[in-house]
Amino acid sequence: MKRLLFISILLSSGVFYTYGQQDKILTHFIFDKMSINPGATGVGMSHEVCGTMIYRNQWDKFNGAPNSVLANAEANISRYFPSAAGISFYHDAIGFSRQNNVTLNYSYHQSLANGTLGIGAAVGLNSFGMSPTWVTPDGNPDDGSLPQSKSQATFDANFGLYYMSFNGWYAGISSTHLPALEITDLNFNTSRHYYAMGGYRMDNALDMDDLSLEANGLIRSDLKFISADINVRAVWDDTFYGGITYRTTDAIGIMAGLNWNSFTFGYSYDITVNRVSSVSAGSHELMVKYCYPLPPIPITKSRSPRYL
Repeated sequence: MKRLLFISILLSSGVFYTYGQQDKILTHFIFDKMSINPGATGVGMSHEVCGTMIYRNQWDKFNGAPNSVLANAEANISRYFPSAAGISFYHDAIGFSRQNNVTLNYSYHQSLANGTLGIGAAVGLNSFGMSPTWVTPDGNPDDGSLPQSKSQATFDANFGLYYMSFNGWYAGISSTHLPALEITDLNFNTSRHYYAMGGYRMDNALDMDDLSLEANGLIRSDLKFISADINVRAVWDDTFYGGITYRTTDAIGIMAGLNWNSFTFGYSYDITVNRVSSVSAGSHELMVKYCYPLPPIPITKSRSPRYL
């Protein structure tokens, strides 16, 4: 118990969080491209609005471990203008600390070769706060030497390029937290992060009309630490899917999901493979996505030859 409490205090005080990566890590990253690459906003979508929510319970049974919620909403408005827009919100609780990030995303879509190039930017706010509850040996939680409740928000901005080919592959590069501003009240530096992503989908795999195979990859770095996710997914009749993800130095994730009407439901379980595995029951992730078609542009008709 003392060991878990000590680790929790380290997490909550930002020792791990400050010197490690600050951005979220999701096994369902293939359903969340917009928040880390605004260029991907609306690319590959029909004329529709889609909402995605992902909940992650990382390192289950680990005292003070991260719990995260992501909510995205994006619309492909190329019917009216060759672009897409969206909003992304992310909340992360780790120990005593809380981080909230909200961005407005825009992507301009340009036909290029045999596909679509998305050039995107995002602006928003990034806030970080602490609300500690200390248990001290002398029973004095108001000890001035201990960090007290604080919070602060700063301007945030992202940029990205994303290309999707009609031949089934995609690739993108992006950067988040471009201002890299310091949250002075908490002595917390927001690190600039860099991403590279790519993937390929093969339909009619293994000479089976209803089977598709996908390979997806994501590399992330803050120039101090680098990690990568490699995902392989099988999709049957565009209805059921199952796959496996390997995350370097961290976990192996198993995922399964269902497409039903306009909904997509997904679940993943990460098997921890680093030193945390001795106190962690793994990580759980739930995902739900819903899409709704945009109304067509109304056609105005004249009822009198006089106005033709």
